[in-house]
Amino acid sequence: MIHQYAGEFAALATAVFWTITALAFESASMKVGSIAVNIIRLVIGFIFLSIFVWISRGLILPVDATAGNWFWLVLSGLIGFFFGDLFLFKSYTLIGSRVSMLIMTLVPPITALLGWIILNERLTLFNYAGMMLTFSGISLAIFGKPEKNSGLLLKISPRGIFFAFCGALGQGAGLVLSKLGMGNYDPFAATQIRIMAGLAGFILLVTYLGRWNRVKNALKNKKAMTGITLGSFFGPFLGVSFSLLSVKYTETGIASTIMALVPVLIIAPAVIFFRQKVTALEIAGAILSVCGVSLFFLL
Repeated sequence: MIHQYAGEFAALATAVFWTITALAFESASMKVGSIAVNIIRLVIGFIFLSIFVWISRGLILPVDATAGNWFWLVLSGLIGFFFGDLFLFKSYTLIGSRVSMLIMTLVPPITALLGWIILNERLTLFNYAGMMLTFSGISLAIFGKPEKNSGLLLKISPRGIFFAFCGALGQGAGLVLSKLGMGNYDPFAATQIRIMAGLAGFILLVTYLGRWNRVKNALKNKKAMTGITLGSFFGPFLGVSFSLLSVKYTETGIASTIMALVPVLIIAPAVIFFRQKVTALEIAGAILSVCGVSLFFLL
């Protein structure tokens, strides 16, 4: 059974890893800023990956990847890591994280649509039912969480909504292009290529904005670096690699739906570690999301 649902279990593991990452990066970003966190996390994640593939494959760099692998994975890294994350973080400042996360729940249908167009993937009625239930549950969980500084003008900022949608489009397209570029290639080595592309994008951005001093100051902040290192281990290293492992064995639409459970999974640690209150809508949303995901394992 585990082998039969290898892609789905990998996607579920990805959601767990990204939940840890979200908590770690949120804490670090509040201390040193999101751009510094973005570029440092990719460097640390790349180091973790290089050590792992050197042990597992005997190659410290993906020198055995084909030209086709490089082309599509570099494009995926630029669209997913750089373009998607850049717009997503910007949307937080304009419409708040809750509204941004709600718009990000469009990632599964966007991914499913692109998977159908680019990869000719097909989903069953059970798959669509599971996506709709999960989507509804995540929406409830997000709406059930009060958002600070969520005034009317902040919520309806057209630019903020557009940026969040660009973030969702970047993640969906990045995942589909990853599957196209990876083929039978090693998911961890493929993640190396994606990180190199994303890192190149952020290096150019930081240079253009002249923010290297902020990156240097971030490296001196021990508490921030602890969070960034933890987030990098579970994010760019394990999380992204398992996301590629997931799409290797199941449809991209299914994988992205299960990965989108982060807003639901983050409820428990938020209550335990940060003493946040849980609303009835969040609980209902969590239950509904679990029911939706369970449909992917009942085929």
